[in-house]
Amino acid sequence: MRIWLTTICGVGLCEIAVGFGLKLLALCGIMGLQIKILEGKNMCFICDRINMIKNGTNPYFVKELETGYVVLGDNQHFKGYSLFLCKEHKTELFELDFSTKMKFLEEMSVVAEAVSKAFGAEKMNYELLGNGDTHLHWHLFPRVNGDIGNYGNNGKGPVWWYPMEKMYSDDNRPSSLELEEMKSKLLNELDKLLIADGVISDADI
Repeated sequence: MRIWLTTICGVGLCEIAVGFGLKLLALCGIMGLQIKILEGKNMCFICDRINMIKNGTNPYFVKELETGYVVLGDNQHFKGYSLFLCKEHKTELFELDFSTKMKFLEEMSVVAEAVSKAFGAEKMNYELLGNGDTHLHWHLFPRVNGDIGNYGNNGKGPVWWYPMEKMYSDDNRPSSLELEEMKSKLLNELDKLLIADGVISDADI
């Protein structure tokens, strides 16, 4: 068994391999230390989420594209925060073959445009990090003025200048009704873009 200890300390991530069999995710913040233990053979959280999509049990799933899956984020402080999960279990863009890589980037851009239109973003933020879960996945944040309050540089700055314990608070989890409404808005904008690009037709919707 193998144990991974992941700590999120306000501004960064660090991982320490300490054994075999469990995955420990430790969230360090002003409010203290929270530890979640995930058991199982599959040590990839993104793969777990993708398997849930395939099994029809991921409530955040929006749409499958050629190279990845569009999902809404569990927490919605940044209204419309979405992710694009690569179908292939790769940890770096340069590990994808050229055609897949170009398509993955193209589709990510289309998803970002759909997120922007669906949720009225003034600016989109794009992140492909992988310090916690290395499986390729994009974080797409629709930003609006004042969305980090008085944090950062007079209320301006990247999303991670907003306190982690606030961003990932359970208070920011959408209700079932809110989630369905958000998914519908995003899917509608995404389908319109895919139709305009000739990827799908009206008959496919």
